[in-house]
Amino acid sequence: MVETELGRKDHPISDVKDGQANGSSKGIELKVTVSAKRKSDVEKGNNLEKVGFEKAIELTGYGRFHYFLLATCGFVSTSEEMDVISMSFILPSAECDLNLNTHTKGWLNCIIFIGMMAGAYAWGSVADSLGRKKVLIAISIMNAICIVASSFCQTYELFMLFRFLNGAALGGSGPVIWSYFAEFQPKAKRGSMLSFMAAFWTLGNLFVACLAWLIIPSSIGYFSSSFRYNSWRIFLLVCSLPSFVVAILLIFLPESPKFLLSQGDREGALNIFRKIYQINTGKQDDFYPVKELLDEFPKTEEEIEKEKEEVGKCRNMLSDIVDNSRQLFVSPILKFTLISITINFTFHIGYYGLMMWFPELFNRFNEYSQAHRGQEASVCEVTEYVVKTGLESDEKLCSDKIDSDVFMESLITVAAAFPSNVLAVLFMDRLGRKFFL
Repeated sequence: MVETELGRKDHPISDVKDGQANGSSKGIELKVTVSAKRKSDVEKGNNLEKVGFEKAIELTGYGRFHYFLLATCGFVSTSEEMDVISMSFILPSAECDLNLNTHTKGWLNCIIFIGMMAGAYAWGSVADSLGRKKVLIAISIMNAICIVASSFCQTYELFMLFRFLNGAALGGSGPVIWSYFAEFQPKAKRGSMLSFMAAFWTLGNLFVACLAWLIIPSSIGYFSSSFRYNSWRIFLLVCSLPSFVVAILLIFLPESPKFLLSQGDREGALNIFRKIYQINTGKQDDFYPVKELLDEFPKTEEEIEKEKEEVGKCRNMLSDIVDNSRQLFVSPILKFTLISITINFTFHIGYYGLMMWFPELFNRFNEYSQAHRGQEASVCEVTEYVVKTGLESDEKLCSDKIDSDVFMESLITVAAAFPSNVLAVLFMDRLGRKFFL
């Protein structure tokens, strides 16, 4: 109002109408009110001007950005599981094309996991050096290209090579996408949102089972004397599409602010927090109350010297991989490393040890039941019959026809994980991680 009065005195024109003066007064008063509100908002954040990472992510709010992040990262998880589990649906139908027996089927099932072991070890450390986002985009593109290439392979050996490379890409996708997603979550929601993202893994199982059911039993494809591109290859080609889509979606997401902080880029991290705040709240980014971030990840003099070196960056990265791995096996971290390894080892024996063989087993039972109506048999008896009468027999008989019941039974088995997913989402933050483990 002081500005208003001064404004009137500075305009000694006598013929100004009262209405115009009042309108001017209201406009100036409104401007002062808005400025005062802005000043008040800034003043409220004075005691929050310099905060740590956890408080900074909490103050961005929770809204549209996090929902888009969940959809994108969840889609990464879906595409990853589709690529892993797709092999189980290919085995029965690729038997004739690739001249497979039980032994070679076993190798095809496990080669992707051998690749994942190599990839997980390397990609995780590369992501700590180059950034989560860049690595995820590179992994998604590599993954998609390897799947497409494998669909064109006409020999068992070449198919194995591309499945290994596919696994090497997937091995990095798993650890990196979970770290990337978690680093955007406020502490209060981290458990439930990670559980929510795990539901996309189950969704990938369901989606790939439905696709296999829809595509593989059909007779679509191209056939010639030297080249075959039949339904199971088209199924693989379709499974590669989510990886291409994911690579595009990731372009629209920012780099992990926690990674930027670990690299000493506090201003870059702060800019990302402001952008998230703007998307979630709809307010201008300069209303974000945090003005500076604490240096929670200070670098040692040795690390600073390494960064200054232009030569030997690859050697330094390999050195970091070894150093990071060594830290996992030093007390007091050693205890938790061993427990985590044991949990993962036993879980994957129970889950993938069966899941990768279910479609093949269902197909074998189906073949047995067609020849022995109404008779019961064990897995060993069924397998013995299939081996004696199929491709491994003296007659080398082979059929790539799969009954639709095989896909329906596989769909039921993968759907069994959904109830647990729902319970984890609802109660993870209330009952805790340890309870669910």
